[in-house]
Amino acid sequence: MHLGEMSVFPKISLKPEVTGYLRNVFLNKEVLAAVGPQEAESRFQKLLACLSHPPSSTCVRASTHLAPLEDIRLSLEEELKKQQKCGSSAEEPSVQIAPHPRITDVLLLPVDGPRAVERLSSELVVDAQCGSAVLRGAHVFAPGIVASPKYMKAGDMVSVFSDLEGRCTRGATRFQGNKVFVGNGVAEMDRSAIFATETPARGVGVRMVDPLYKSPSFDGVLPSMVFLQNLPSVVVGHVLAPQPGERILDMCAAPGGKTCHIAALMGDKGEVVALDRIRNKIDRIRQNAQTLSLQSIKAFRFNSTQAVSDEPTQEAEGPPFPPESFDRVLLDAPCSGLGQRPNMASTWSLKEICSYPPLQRKLFQAAVRLLKKGGVLVYSTCTVTLSENEEQVAWALSTFPCLSLQPQEPHIGSEGMLGAGLSPEQLRLLQRFSPELSWEQTDTTASLARRADTDTIGFFIAKFLKT
Repeated sequence: MHLGEMSVFPKISLKPEVTGYLRNVFLNKEVLAAVGPQEAESRFQKLLACLSHPPSSTCVRASTHLAPLEDIRLSLEEELKKQQKCGSSAEEPSVQIAPHPRITDVLLLPVDGPRAVERLSSELVVDAQCGSAVLRGAHVFAPGIVASPKYMKAGDMVSVFSDLEGRCTRGATRFQGNKVFVGNGVAEMDRSAIFATETPARGVGVRMVDPLYKSPSFDGVLPSMVFLQNLPSVVVGHVLAPQPGERILDMCAAPGGKTCHIAALMGDKGEVVALDRIRNKIDRIRQNAQTLSLQSIKAFRFNSTQAVSDEPTQEAEGPPFPPESFDRVLLDAPCSGLGQRPNMASTWSLKEICSYPPLQRKLFQAAVRLLKKGGVLVYSTCTVTLSENEEQVAWALSTFPCLSLQPQEPHIGSEGMLGAGLSPEQLRLLQRFSPELSWEQTDTTASLARRADTDTIGFFIAKFLKT
């Protein structure tokens, strides 16, 4: 895929107030002084375009605590060959699977798209979440279907569209609202089964055979050996650098991808405490740990803002914990999620987006108190705003004199964004994954790893040492 082809896909649909807010972020005074108004506006428009479509590669974290990376790569190659034989009658080239040159537990697979796909007269509509999953290689699961042709039967070919604004009435036969085409598929169920009132349909409703963006489906593929995870999310675990025998806290852990990665990096030797406020998310963490054969994870349903207690208590396994209980803390904070891709539409208000920084600071205060002297705190988000990223770093450094920024390894993203008053040296210690900068890399012959390092979700990482 040539990055110039991204213009064929619509930009992310945001509320005007949110678009204006983000423009002010990317065209702040420091940025304008550094790159000029034309370049700043260009990068902002590229960001809006990037967010609506998937990255150019799929990142898979391999369970190297269970098997060597090359053995996992070969096994995955065989599984995907079987998938190709079952899903297509035409002879297709084998999926390219490459190890990342700097991250020892990552495999990369290229995404083919946007492809030239002819639309059909029969239209099926899915919700935005389902549409985003389809763009990343998933089939259409029945709960995500909101409209279908009136007489659709299993075996019918349909064009799949994503409802961008959530306005399609469930069970409709046609929809003329704001929608975007994501590819063609074969219905696996009759319409009557999909919209049955007594028993909600489960399983694959439409099997995608000609998607706009083509990448393998990982549904049921080597569940104990490979874990789908965005590249920056894998980088976080390596930046935290957990060591065998340590006690680690993952403060906002669901669904457990980073928790499990931390345990794997420790060789499952030590203790990883995972906290989240929602019961079914804790169940998901435990399920992922069991699937990946990890015994060192202990998950608790708890509000992390209240996870530290000064009350003298007997040694307790679960929260709240005494101050300075952990060698390392990961605060992958709840955030506005404006770096997630693909994200074709967001109905969030500016008020909702601006509600996160106060919560992030409460969590940060608890994290600092729970961290031992000499311990490492890693703060991360999957958003692109200044207020949740660089401004939080500036606040933390002024609020907690015991904290100092540390170099990150690996550092494959860009440096921090101008606008929060941080020094050039401080910005270089931060790691911001900026998908809009991938547009500057238009060479289609660039290596898979080089493209994967730049064309990612929007993400931010800061690493602190408590002295």
